[in-house]
Amino acid sequence: MASWVSLLLFLFCQSISRAQEESSNIPILEFTSETSINNVVQDPQTGRIYLGAVNTIFQLGPSLHLEARAETGPKEDARTCTPPASLLLVHPSNGSLIVCGSRYRGICSLLNLTNVEQQLYYSDSKGERTYVASIEDNVNVVGVMSTYSKDGHTFSVFLVGKGYGGLDSTKLISTRILQDFREWVVFESIIEASTVQTTPFVPKYLHDFRHAFKEDGFVYFLFSRTLDGTDNKNLTFVSRLCEDDQHYYSHTELQLNCGPNNRYNKVQAAYVASPGKELARDDNDSALCMYPLNAINERLVDIISACYSDSGKISGYPAVDIPYSSKTDEFCTSRIAVSASFMSCGADFLPSPLASKPKFALKANSVLTKSGLLTAVAVAVENDHTIAFLGNNQGEVFKVHLTAEPDVYSKTPGDTMGEKITKVPVQTCLQKKDCQSCVELKDPYCGWCVLEGRCTRRSECRRAEEKNGWLWSPRQHCVKIFSFHPPNLSCKKTQKGAKCPQFENPDPVLIPVGYKTPIMFFSFGLTPSHTVTLYNCSMGREDCSLCKNADPKYRCVWCAKQKACVYEKLCTTQQTEDPYNIECPDPQITDIIPRFGPMRGGISITIRGSNLGIHKEDIKSITVVGEPCIHQEEKYSVSTSVVCEIGSIDPMRGHWGQVEVEVKGGKRGTSSMYFTYRDPIPEAVTPARGPKAGGTLITISGRFLDTGSKDDVQVTIGGVDCTLVFVWPDISILIHVLFCALGIYMYVCVFFSGGRNIVVTGSGFDLIQTAIMRVHGDNSTAFEVFTPFIHQHLPLHLHPSLIVIMSLLSSHFVLTSLSFALSLQGRGFSKAMTAKEAQAFVGDVSCQVNTLQDDKLFLDPPSTPPRARSRRHRRDTRFPLCVYPQIKFGKGEWVVGSVQYENKNDSSLYIIIPAVIVPMLLIIAISVYCYRRKSQQAEREYEKVKHQLENLEESVRDRCKKEFTDLMIEMEDHTNELSEGRIPFLDYKTYTDRVFFLPSKDGANDVMITGKLDIPEARRATVTQALNQFSNLLNSKTFLINFIRTLERSHDFNARAKVYFASLLTVALHGKLEYYTDIMRTLLLELMEEYVHSKNPKLMLRRSETVVERMLCNWMSICLYQFLKDSAGEPLYKLFRAIKHQIEKGPVDARVKKAKYTLNDTGLLGDDVEYSVLTLQVLVHGEGPDVTPVKVLNCDTISQVKEKIIEQVYRNLPYSLRPKWRPGSTGQILSDLDLTSQKEGRWRRINTLAHYNVRDNATLVLSRVLHPQQNYDQNQENHEERNALLEDDKVFHLVRPADELDEIKSKRGSIKDKSMTKAITEIYLTRLLSVKGTLQQFVDDFFRSVLCSGAVVPPAVKYFFDFLDEQALKHNNVDEETIHIWKTNSLPLRFWVNILKNPHFIFDVHVSEVVDASLSVIAQTFMDACTKSEHKLSRDSPSNKLLYAKEISTYKKMVDDYYKGIRQMVSVSDQDMNTHLAEVSRSHTDKLNTQVALHQLYQYASKYYDGIIASLDEDPAAQSKQLTLRLQQIAAALENKVTDL
Repeated sequence: MASWVSLLLFLFCQSISRAQEESSNIPILEFTSETSINNVVQDPQTGRIYLGAVNTIFQLGPSLHLEARAETGPKEDARTCTPPASLLLVHPSNGSLIVCGSRYRGICSLLNLTNVEQQLYYSDSKGERTYVASIEDNVNVVGVMSTYSKDGHTFSVFLVGKGYGGLDSTKLISTRILQDFREWVVFESIIEASTVQTTPFVPKYLHDFRHAFKEDGFVYFLFSRTLDGTDNKNLTFVSRLCEDDQHYYSHTELQLNCGPNNRYNKVQAAYVASPGKELARDDNDSALCMYPLNAINERLVDIISACYSDSGKISGYPAVDIPYSSKTDEFCTSRIAVSASFMSCGADFLPSPLASKPKFALKANSVLTKSGLLTAVAVAVENDHTIAFLGNNQGEVFKVHLTAEPDVYSKTPGDTMGEKITKVPVQTCLQKKDCQSCVELKDPYCGWCVLEGRCTRRSECRRAEEKNGWLWSPRQHCVKIFSFHPPNLSCKKTQKGAKCPQFENPDPVLIPVGYKTPIMFFSFGLTPSHTVTLYNCSMGREDCSLCKNADPKYRCVWCAKQKACVYEKLCTTQQTEDPYNIECPDPQITDIIPRFGPMRGGISITIRGSNLGIHKEDIKSITVVGEPCIHQEEKYSVSTSVVCEIGSIDPMRGHWGQVEVEVKGGKRGTSSMYFTYRDPIPEAVTPARGPKAGGTLITISGRFLDTGSKDDVQVTIGGVDCTLVFVWPDISILIHVLFCALGIYMYVCVFFSGGRNIVVTGSGFDLIQTAIMRVHGDNSTAFEVFTPFIHQHLPLHLHPSLIVIMSLLSSHFVLTSLSFALSLQGRGFSKAMTAKEAQAFVGDVSCQVNTLQDDKLFLDPPSTPPRARSRRHRRDTRFPLCVYPQIKFGKGEWVVGSVQYENKNDSSLYIIIPAVIVPMLLIIAISVYCYRRKSQQAEREYEKVKHQLENLEESVRDRCKKEFTDLMIEMEDHTNELSEGRIPFLDYKTYTDRVFFLPSKDGANDVMITGKLDIPEARRATVTQALNQFSNLLNSKTFLINFIRTLERSHDFNARAKVYFASLLTVALHGKLEYYTDIMRTLLLELMEEYVHSKNPKLMLRRSETVVERMLCNWMSICLYQFLKDSAGEPLYKLFRAIKHQIEKGPVDARVKKAKYTLNDTGLLGDDVEYSVLTLQVLVHGEGPDVTPVKVLNCDTISQVKEKIIEQVYRNLPYSLRPKWRPGSTGQILSDLDLTSQKEGRWRRINTLAHYNVRDNATLVLSRVLHPQQNYDQNQENHEERNALLEDDKVFHLVRPADELDEIKSKRGSIKDKSMTKAITEIYLTRLLSVKGTLQQFVDDFFRSVLCSGAVVPPAVKYFFDFLDEQALKHNNVDEETIHIWKTNSLPLRFWVNILKNPHFIFDVHVSEVVDASLSVIAQTFMDACTKSEHKLSRDSPSNKLLYAKEISTYKKMVDDYYKGIRQMVSVSDQDMNTHLAEVSRSHTDKLNTQVALHQLYQYASKYYDGIIASLDEDPAAQSKQLTLRLQQIAAALENKVTDL
């Protein structure tokens, strides 16, 4: 890094010195922009300066003159509509400038370094993944160039550090690729860093990045951030990560304190030199602080080591902070013995970046303090003095000599407008004309050059090395002259009339510049003039080799100390050194032309540089990408250019690398740029065909077509060479095809008037790119050309044989018959036209030309006299029935004679017409009469049937209306009570427990629901620590993917185990849901590849056959919980209550679980049960004298009555909190079965209110259930009696079992039974329709709440649907129907159907079997609506399908519109999704049984331990991260498993 910084400073200072030499006044160079300047960057190779201003990029030369400008705005995509350049980076390897602005939330582009007006790359259609900077102006962005390797390929990338804006991605650090590679596109963030990314809690901090740099394989970012979202105090941090760390595991932050008590706490600018440093400030003043880079690295290693090996402590004090995680206790809890390299670059089992505690911040004293705000810093070293250049917010520049007592020795006034860039010299030595004023500057750059008598830099004073040759003194001492010899000089005056002295025979003739050379002359007289040559050795000899190649008479030598070609006596060297024998420096390569060549070689490349030898024989070897290159000596240019022919390269090795030249003496020069072997890949040729005559311009498109130079490219077509016109880099080649062929001529006869359509038929006309004649149509076998009008008086000397004169003879005709054919005579007809081309008119009627001969033309005239065609002929009254024939061809028209029509008597028509029409009218009248009679009869039959249908329809309508009215009246109170607080939503933990684990084999007793682990107290601490380590291990993507794959490969890992494992994993990773989402995406991509290429894609996600499918179900359940509470929950709860209320208003058989009112045909009560509605006055024992009216049925069992009473009395209390009751202890005790129960044969009927003869308005008392032990002695006999009755399974409620009834019917077989069966069928259909009509509004409301894209759509739905659409585009065999099925399987079938069938998953309610049966019908309807296949129904179709057959089409359209609406919505960014997931994690993770889930997950790891270990050992990534060791340590701690430790 030190050498790099020195080089940069050297170039900078040299440019200033040259400016000084031009004028002693040192003019201030400046450039003013029309808008505010946001960013400045300089190309170190060319010295060009690039300014990023609002709406504009400026390209300036080294002297600040404008070379080019590129407009970047304004664009209508942001609030400000004025995109500034947030980030500028020079990408020298491909000659581009990276420009990132605020458009489209930080999109970037590539501009040409030599001309920024040329845009090399820009795309605004790649979406959020290419957003680099921020849309907000106050968010700072820094970047640094780097490289990235994957699968043997190395790419240029740049790392970006960015603060957090309201609309930005929350990733603080990202790596951006600069080329397309596989699924990556230019500027995409290629490192997901899911396990350690700093995204979940970014809004908590406010990051302000100020600087980024590289050093010794590490990348550093310097920034400040607040402590949290509530405290505005800033702290300064430097973060470090390994340059080759592809997961950011090594990202570690170190706090930097500046000044006493960290007085200066917010970094403003930074500069890296030999001593690393940074600048900090607070509100009132600013300070300069310096930090050694090795001290930063040592402290960072201490922090990482403390976390890995010492539980996060240094010297017993907590030293490690976890700023980006809510669970800090789970980190740094283990002791790991790892190598130093492993420790410096981190590991993936630490799922969040580390930082230092404030106690262990790196402290530094302030070197210099200034009032006001300092905003920039740069450091240079001159003559072992350190100089700092400080800029403030007023545009002023301070020059500070950094010593034990820093001194501000100069200040340059500035500009506060922010729209000007000024080139300020680092020193102004030449302005001082005497020693005293020179040393008074106190400028380390300036000293008095004694022998030259001027104020210069030390490097510009030739004899500065001599004692007192160059004076620089902080005490301002100068040289004092006490004496000199000779004491005086005199000049003799010449005699009057004498000639002035002139040079005579000068010696020497060659005089070097800069060296004092005496010239002898001998005469005073005028003599002929003589030529003296002044020469400068450095002119045209910029390097050592050119210097040594100079003519010996000039006596030029290369002076190593001055690094210049000088006259021999101007070079001060060691006494033992001979300047003529000094060795030249190593060769330097500055350019390679071209930079791309074919794999087989064979082309010449030109290598330009310096010190490339003196003679062609000096070139000893040339290698390109490690392969020898044959030197072409005839093209050698001394020192500056070498031409060689490259050879072929092995396709199995790397295709790119550096160029190396070895010259005489073993010196080698290696290029900084790379040469790449690659073959051009033509992909398309346009056009594909061309005429044999040649001349076709062909475009060859493809990739890598700029390989080699234009002279190296040869294109042949069928062995014939083509002329290369132009090569567009990497896109296409334009060539000319040159052939020779004879033309084809045809002769056509036309009229003098022209206008004939000439049709030339043939083949291959579509090959013509440019036609001389006007061509109509694109037919490949014909084209039409209009011939021009030819004046007869013009000489036809070109082709006289093409013209045939045609004329017509006039005649007069009299037409007497309808079959008469009109004949016109003339000459030359057939030569100039055809029958189809000729147009004939008789009057105003067009006639068909039947026959065309050379001298005759036959046509059919109209049978009736037509009107005259022209007004003149119409006014001719001499011949009223006379018309004039007219012939038209092309643009010529001829009137030929006249036609006279005879006047005949037409009286016969008056007899024929009535004879034909009258019989026809009679037949039509008879037919109409018969038809009307039949129609009236059919209409009467239709009206009769219609009336019957209307009566039936009216009956059903009245019944539905009545029951719906009753339901709405009774539901009104429920609806009013269904406010947000009264809907019994389950809390998040209970909701997830029921969705994830209630369907498991243990149900409500599952350990994940109870949360009870049987762990001995003595081992609890050890197990807890080991489980935390296991949690960290699960946060390794490499481990988790191997873990899941190993389990799924096991044969005994069945579907139930996969579902349970996925649910455990969901709970365990709930604190890192964005990481969970990344794992799910990775597994889904693998599953998608498997189904698309080897299975039926439509079957994907249909069943939970894999872990990831259940993970998706759980992910949807997590993301849609809030949507259920806010939107869909209320209509779902109303639907559930409506179904429950509708079912309970009619009889429900408690034994067979069938109801009179239901939607499910299998759950329909098949008999007509007589019942009446009772209103009971219920008194709750111990809760006061108030009674509650409750509606029940006299056919209800005692248990059903109790449930209805509790439902009404405690309707505002969740089901789980309702007390358990039994009938009152006073009065008559009611129970389902007792000694009074009726018996019918072998069957016993369950007691009902009618059995106990309970009347309307009867009073019923409820008492709490006493403890069984307390009640045992008092009611022992009753309990024994009831138990005996309940054990008897021969009991029924309303309807006996079907087998018993079938047995009775088979014995009777009466006609009455058969008629009863028929009546039951009709009632059956009526009841289903009645219930359906009653519930229709509630069903529609629920469907609309779920399938309405116009309302609020959960972000997870949009995010996942976009993911499916994006993946579908990558596969050719995925059509729209398949995408529809994927979306249906992932959301409606995987989530909504589950919730619809199980309302108790989201509500604290009890779902009875009869209610569940009706919910299943609605759920099936929902599933049918989501499918694309058409449902063909018939009489044999199930009643449940027929019930909603009419509505299915409407619901299908709702689903289609829902999917389309979501596709048209604005995309949900990764940032928005991650923020939402992070909020869910932060809000609910602490409530879940995470430790229990980790313990249960480890049971799977223990069961399949050997397979997991084997899988990790085979994975190189797992080996590099020591994952096997980690698992063995955890196993040893959890179950004392013997390992290989």
